[in-house]
Amino acid sequence: MVPRYARPAMTAIWEPEAKYRIWFEIEAHATEKLGELGVVPKSAAKALWDWWATDPKIDVEAIDAIEAVTKHDVIAFLTWVAENVGDEARFMHQGMTSSDVLDTTLAVQLARSTDLLLEDLDQLLAAIKRRAEEHKYTPTIGRSHGIHAEPVTFGLKLAQAYAEFDRCKTRLLAAREEIATCAISGAVGTFANIDPSVEEYVAEKLGLKPEPVSTQVIPRDRHAMYFATLAVIAGSIERVAVEIRHLQRTEVLEAEEFFSKGQKGSSAMPHKRNPILTENLTGQARMIRAYALPALENVALWHERDISHSSVERFIGPDATITLDFALARLTGVVDKLLVYPERMQANMDRMGGLIHSQRVLLALTQNGVSREDAYRLVQRNAMKVWESDGRLMLLDLLKQDEEVTAALTNEQLEERFDLDYHFKQVDTIFDRVFG
Repeated sequence: MVPRYARPAMTAIWEPEAKYRIWFEIEAHATEKLGELGVVPKSAAKALWDWWATDPKIDVEAIDAIEAVTKHDVIAFLTWVAENVGDEARFMHQGMTSSDVLDTTLAVQLARSTDLLLEDLDQLLAAIKRRAEEHKYTPTIGRSHGIHAEPVTFGLKLAQAYAEFDRCKTRLLAAREEIATCAISGAVGTFANIDPSVEEYVAEKLGLKPEPVSTQVIPRDRHAMYFATLAVIAGSIERVAVEIRHLQRTEVLEAEEFFSKGQKGSSAMPHKRNPILTENLTGQARMIRAYALPALENVALWHERDISHSSVERFIGPDATITLDFALARLTGVVDKLLVYPERMQANMDRMGGLIHSQRVLLALTQNGVSREDAYRLVQRNAMKVWESDGRLMLLDLLKQDEEVTAALTNEQLEERFDLDYHFKQVDTIFDRVFG
């Protein structure tokens, strides 16, 4: 985790003290249920909860010191709790194994992280929707292969981003459901030394579902799906970031990141206004996507378990969620303050002499009796003259001078095919589909 790209609420979920608090809750809830079942004295859970009610400080350094001797983190924690609670603490962890604590804790941390990520997505969606409605009918050029294609509106560009992130939210909700499972099933997951009702009780208390079959560990296909979902969201972030970076290029300059008073773009060139936020988002997206691969590799563990996944998850659990939380918040800020230049959009559309209307002329010719092959040839030969003139010639003028074209279309019919508003007649339909 890099502090520069971290926000406090998400970081707090992954702090050692927060982890140990979840460990305690798992152990105490399990002890409580075991007391109800008569496996341990009820006084054991009471002793644990009475101590907990004093809101004790989790002494991370003390636990670390014990682990330095035991070489086992869960044993170190149990030892530290016993030192503070007393004799009744010996009934903790009855019939349990370390993975019961570790895997269930990871599930809680990922679920809580996901709740923050869902809030981030809601804020991003709200910002995109507001700007999409603002620019619903702002004309701009659509590009394919980076080349002028046909007119769209800037609102439609944003509507597409909204629909994409709405799908991301749906996937993330499914990923949360997938990851939020509890395993309290003992060594190799057979419940030989602990009743399944303990697992059900702990799961209910922590807002999880019991894992149907845990082989001492929760199956890692769940985690692979979760981190793959985060990777897809990162891809969507980068798609918007790259679009903004392109639009901010000097020769395009249809939109740009907000440039605050006193901000500096370059240590050498005082004139620079660089798209640093969206470039940074591209880099963060690369990192988030990179965490998906080790999560996929964690699926194939040896037999009922090994710990090859453990070190991986100590990295990717906090790093992926913390980075994605930061990236979503940053993109929300970029969209919210994005500077949009409609006049430049119009100027860019106009600079190629009306080439963006070529398809409408092609279709009109075919509808007036010209074969598609001939229609394409007639429009293209005039379009190439405009292209090679770098927009100094106008396609409409050349078409009006082409006898083969005017044999099929009148000047009035040609002019009708250069109506910009024609391209926007279904904008309302698209917006209704996206925003309902």
